[in-house]
Amino acid sequence: MSLVRFLEAPQKILTLRKDFFVFTSILHKTLVLTAIDTSTPLPELQEYLRKREWLNPEEKITAIEKPGEGNMNVVLRVVTDKRSFILKQSRPYVQKYPEVKAPVERIAVEKNFYQAVSDNAVNAHIPHILGFDSNENLLLLEDLGHCEDMVSIYQKKTIPAKELNRLIFILGLIHKKNVEDDFPENLEMRRLNHQHIFVLPFVEDNGLNLDDVQPGLQELSIPFKKDAALKSVVDKIGKKYLSPGRTLLHGDYYPGSWMTEADNLYVIDPEFAFAGFAEFDLGVMTAHLIIATGKKGYLNQVYDKYQGEANKKLMGQVAGIEIIRRLIGLAQLPLERDIGEKRKLLKKARKLILG
Repeated sequence: MSLVRFLEAPQKILTLRKDFFVFTSILHKTLVLTAIDTSTPLPELQEYLRKREWLNPEEKITAIEKPGEGNMNVVLRVVTDKRSFILKQSRPYVQKYPEVKAPVERIAVEKNFYQAVSDNAVNAHIPHILGFDSNENLLLLEDLGHCEDMVSIYQKKTIPAKELNRLIFILGLIHKKNVEDDFPENLEMRRLNHQHIFVLPFVEDNGLNLDDVQPGLQELSIPFKKDAALKSVVDKIGKKYLSPGRTLLHGDYYPGSWMTEADNLYVIDPEFAFAGFAEFDLGVMTAHLIIATGKKGYLNQVYDKYQGEANKKLMGQVAGIEIIRRLIGLAQLPLERDIGEKRKLLKKARKLILG
């Protein structure tokens, strides 16, 4: 079974006029009328922002920049003669992988997450919302400056203790937030994520040739795709992931969502947010610390410093699953490790999953 067929074909893109498109989502019955990118004419973007009263009447846009490589959404920095801000827009597919369909409503989930945590100490570690247009699936955010994400820990093979402690503390604050009944279920995004975390990495014929990523990786992956005991545990936790919970989760708490700027630390991109079980965020975080450093001891460190209740075994199982999917799944990391090092990481992951 091919990966594309398994995930269904991407939505058609119909040209409307020069820099504008209509994206029709058959599954979600949603239209994105204006596709904004770096080629959008400044006068047209300026007119749109003024109509929304997001620009002052005399304020002029001077440039549009890409602040970084977005995975899920289009992300732009808009520079005016007065300031700068960030525009994020969702498409009915994953920005980095256009062949993978994704619900455009994810941008509203991000907005809801930022609103939910805006009245506690997390507020100092997230961008502030400046505007939201549900018709255009577009979110206007505070520009946090020229931040850098923390994916460099994969190359450095370490993370500063001060930053790690703050990240654990911030996650604890997020999890303590009461989830309102009207917070989005975000079920379509979870189903998408479920396929990439709990299903596809463990399917033998999933259409992904891992030797294109790194020679020898395909053969290394086979035992994990044939391990019935391993897949049974993964399936059980995958069902838990799709079930409702009462803890507000970021949903993608990994170095690509952690941003630093001078002494400031921010958490961004909560489009996978939902109400679930705390061990999911904790396990994902732990997984990336282990991937970066090769040290399984980070499981105990995160568990001990987390200010909340959690099941350490479940944390470890989620961590093991996340390690496996990041090594032999579609969502590859900027990770320079030889086959021997990846073999050791996969063995650690298996032990975490099976206890």
